[in-house]
Amino acid sequence: MDEPGNYSEIERTRLEKLRRLREQGIEPFPPRVERSHTSREAIQAFEASEKKKRAKKVKVTLVGRIRSMRVMGKILFAHIEDGHGTVQLFLRADDLGEEKLAQFRDYFDLGDFVQASGEMFRTKAGEATLNVADFRMIAKAITPLPAAKDEEVGGELVRHATLADPETRFRQRYADLAVNPQVREIFRVRAAITRALREFMDGQGFLEVETPVLQPVYGGAAARPFTTHHNQLKQDLYLRISFELYLKRLLVGGIERVYEIGRDFRNEGVDRKHNPEFTMLEFYMAYADYQRVMEFTEEMLLFTGKQVLGGTKFTYQGNKIDLASDWPRIELTEAVQELAGIDLQKTPDAKSLAAAMAAKKYNVPAGASRGKLIDDLIGSVIEPRLIQPTFLYNYPREVSPLAKSLSSDPQIVERFEGYMGGLEICNAFTELNDPLDQLARFEEMSKSLKVDDEELHPMDEDYLRGMRYGMPPNGGFGMGIDRLTMLFTDQSNIREVILFPHLRKREE
Repeated sequence: MDEPGNYSEIERTRLEKLRRLREQGIEPFPPRVERSHTSREAIQAFEASEKKKRAKKVKVTLVGRIRSMRVMGKILFAHIEDGHGTVQLFLRADDLGEEKLAQFRDYFDLGDFVQASGEMFRTKAGEATLNVADFRMIAKAITPLPAAKDEEVGGELVRHATLADPETRFRQRYADLAVNPQVREIFRVRAAITRALREFMDGQGFLEVETPVLQPVYGGAAARPFTTHHNQLKQDLYLRISFELYLKRLLVGGIERVYEIGRDFRNEGVDRKHNPEFTMLEFYMAYADYQRVMEFTEEMLLFTGKQVLGGTKFTYQGNKIDLASDWPRIELTEAVQELAGIDLQKTPDAKSLAAAMAAKKYNVPAGASRGKLIDDLIGSVIEPRLIQPTFLYNYPREVSPLAKSLSSDPQIVERFEGYMGGLEICNAFTELNDPLDQLARFEEMSKSLKVDDEELHPMDEDYLRGMRYGMPPNGGFGMGIDRLTMLFTDQSNIREVILFPHLRKREE
């Protein structure tokens, strides 16, 4: 605990209140608490009683954090909040005694947790309220919630806690959640999304599994890993960048439909769409190709939307989106031609593609491979224009080393990406299941890419061994839960939908 000299003036005042309570024999952090109803249950019970001809008194004991206070002579109004809502408290000297009322007025602050008992009644203003017969502090807040504003209510000033500064909100998510109920709602929606996805996958006969987070060989995506070291094993390990290679091993083992919802880690840039630690759903379906996975994706997101949103339509950043509409399927080369004005067939190498992009005044990453240039073109030019649910399909083989090639063109693979609201939300393949082709691709990449290139997939000998036992034809899929939550909660920044996003260390 910090030394008293490091406390702010307000914190020292609150510490003094805490000390004086203890001098009076009152413990501000009691070990046990009583509660008969949540705030919602209390109001519902009172409203049900009101409808009866002979209404019964509704006696309750409630707990919650003080969110507002208003003193009016010998009466005091306060609102407390629990995990289910808010309820008003009414404290009166005639009921409690002046000394007891003064205790609440003098020692209780915004942010403190209180237990209050009494009878429910309705004020002249029509608000269901607890007429407090007794109360006690159950947790003293030493540090005040980050900010407060005054609002006039019935001619009196009422203090409410607020917090709007994004930097403080992300660094102190506990405070953000405490004062911004709309932020709590984002994470309730996020949890509902995960529940709905699990319900759908389980209902389709998929088995949920857990695969290693620490991996001796990373793979399954084009990304730079985080590296760590196991002291006893004397072995470098990597935080996984994908679940893919382990999930596909399970197809070899006879599990035909398998999925995982969990965390991936990529040592890459941070922006409004990327966080180095994020949540993915990945699944693999034996005997399916990427066309079937497209159909499955539509079914899954339609089900999830209905479960979470109560329907198929929602608004994202001012755009109305309908999950029930047919998803257009556009070949990648066609999309680049129509939306970016570049013919990929006439730009067969990095040099020609970079020249074409530069002529259009598009961003051209220095020294990038053709695959990276295509990815950058999609992300910067095409993706923002795909608002309604859309599939782009048939990608160059060089950017998809784990996908099966078209029989008509070995340089194009059966891969699609799904877009919505100007965001890429999913990526899927007809998975390569020929171990000889896979080995050749790994070797080809090793020759053409630098050792530290993000597109390099390390040679995974154990994965290749598994493929040689026989892997059934299959379709694979990955989707970011964070981005789907952004869409369903109308948030433009991924940090808004991650409880504790990674931030640059604050300079002291």
